[in-house]
Amino acid sequence: MFHALLGSSHLCAFEELPALIARHATKAGLHRARFYVADLQEVVLREVTGRGIDAGQGGQELRIDTTLAGRVFASGRTHTTTVDGHWQHWLPVLDGTERLGVLNVETMHTPGEQTRAALEDLASLLGMLLVSKRHHSDSHARLTRTNPMSVSAEMQWTLMPPRTFSNKRVTIAAAMEPAYATAGDAFDYALAGDTAHLAVFDAMGHDTSAGLTANLAMATCRSQRRQGKGLVETHDAIEANLMEQFTQSRYATAVLADLDLATGILTWINCGHHPPVLIRGRRWTTHLDCPPTHPMGTGLGLPVTLCREHLEPGDQLLLYTDGIIEARDDQGREFGRDRFVDFIIRSQADGLATPETLRRLVHAVLDHHNGRLNDDATVLLCEWHGESGTAASARMKGSATGDGA
Repeated sequence: MFHALLGSSHLCAFEELPALIARHATKAGLHRARFYVADLQEVVLREVTGRGIDAGQGGQELRIDTTLAGRVFASGRTHTTTVDGHWQHWLPVLDGTERLGVLNVETMHTPGEQTRAALEDLASLLGMLLVSKRHHSDSHARLTRTNPMSVSAEMQWTLMPPRTFSNKRVTIAAAMEPAYATAGDAFDYALAGDTAHLAVFDAMGHDTSAGLTANLAMATCRSQRRQGKGLVETHDAIEANLMEQFTQSRYATAVLADLDLATGILTWINCGHHPPVLIRGRRWTTHLDCPPTHPMGTGLGLPVTLCREHLEPGDQLLLYTDGIIEARDDQGREFGRDRFVDFIIRSQADGLATPETLRRLVHAVLDHHNGRLNDDATVLLCEWHGESGTAASARMKGSATGDGA
């Protein structure tokens, strides 16, 4: 089955995946294989049928918060049950730790160890196939959207890295709203050797020009770090490019940070932005204060201070923009920093993985503001597991171990 799937997938488009998966899975005794992808805001799961302009014509739509399929997506755990005398298996579909959707397969008999392994391997292969096909598929883009997307948001999401990454030493997850109209916010991260590069940007305004400002800042940041430049040099290059392009009419606040994954040394600069929050022991929190320089693009000439903090294994770093804490309810009350941090701590105390914590956080912020934000809201969470990474694996990977039979 896997040999045939791999061989056939090279010349296969996204729309052809449902038939390809179902055909080859059946040959291995895995029947009625169907898969679903999550929408951009992770509210619903939509079935990929391969038909229609969005490759989802005639398919089911399942809500993540109220269905078994959604439970599998949120928890990252396989669930097996019986339906009409057949065994039905729901499995999470992941790219590493990025949640893509779920796979549904039936077997005629009680699954043995070999069948369970085949199911998990099929879900893993499907994740890799989805990632390899989605970037050149408008059908995938249409299916994973529930609303029209603005030009600025189209630019932002094209440049964003995956919203979740994890290995033995670090976990990074991010969320950004309003998903279909974001303009001035952006997040970025990348690994190079023993260093995790982290950044959050908040550009002036909430229009296409704000998106252009954030994109220019992020592209300059990437260009500099890929040339081996340090944080101060990167700041100076972003400042120069923004001033050249916008002549001080546009600017961006930011936090630019490097985390040494071998030692836990965090180095960062604050460019007129909210200070990072450090969560230690999943209970104790503090601001990481650092004398801020001016927002990039203003040319105010304030000194750039490079600050350092020694993290401990299990420490969590929160970078965020003001839209997260300044969302207001009908009485004008802000969501607030304390509620924001407390939500993260309580959710993870309940055993939720980081991607699910951020999904629920964003929905809580939206609910607080009656479902619609007036400003972009972005959060990036980075947890350092330590050099050995002993605390990393099970909680963050959303392992596909069965929680039902």
